[in-house]
Amino acid sequence: MAKTFEKAVTGFNHNIKHKGKVYHVQTEDSGAANPHIITHLFVGGNILASKKTGYADIVKTANLAELVREMMEEQHKEMLRNLINGVYDNIDSKQRSYQPGQLATDAEAAQAQQKQNVAALTAAAAAATSAAATAAAAAKPLPPEVVAAREMRELPKINEVGVETLFGEDLISEKSLDEVILSYLAGDGDAG
Repeated sequence: MAKTFEKAVTGFNHNIKHKGKVYHVQTEDSGAANPHIITHLFVGGNILASKKTGYADIVKTANLAELVREMMEEQHKEMLRNLINGVYDNIDSKQRSYQPGQLATDAEAAQAQQKQNVAALTAAAAAATSAAATAAAAAKPLPPEVVAAREMRELPKINEVGVETLFGEDLISEKSLDEVILSYLAGDGDAG
């Protein structure tokens, strides 16, 4: 019987310029002990979309590492395809965006918190009226990845081993988005 892998399969990270913004797509495996794959789409340091897929049903498969790798690749490509096809173009991240390495000042953080509190109170008052409920029902539903990102209880942890910034702005591709996607889909694996 073949030995199953104990460690997580190495993931993928791509920085992509799309319509004037830098997006970061990250796919990770949590390993056989916590069998799920998660893909995040970041913009300005905020998670815009997230997709999580479990694979507990195949953990005892002999070629598990290869199957997980294939699942990761497909999920990563799906998020990239959604990005270039405009699925997330009109989605507001609900937070201020920052460039790689840029931090919010204490005043900006306090102001953002105050705006969130006011927005929450306003939303609660609006939801109490039937007109607001009717308008909300008529609104276009958000993609499931965006809903998942907004419902996340725990933000992903940043791996700080030898990394100066979270997104490695030196890895931003100078290729067009179409060239990056085609290269990735062709299996070259070189997004930069």
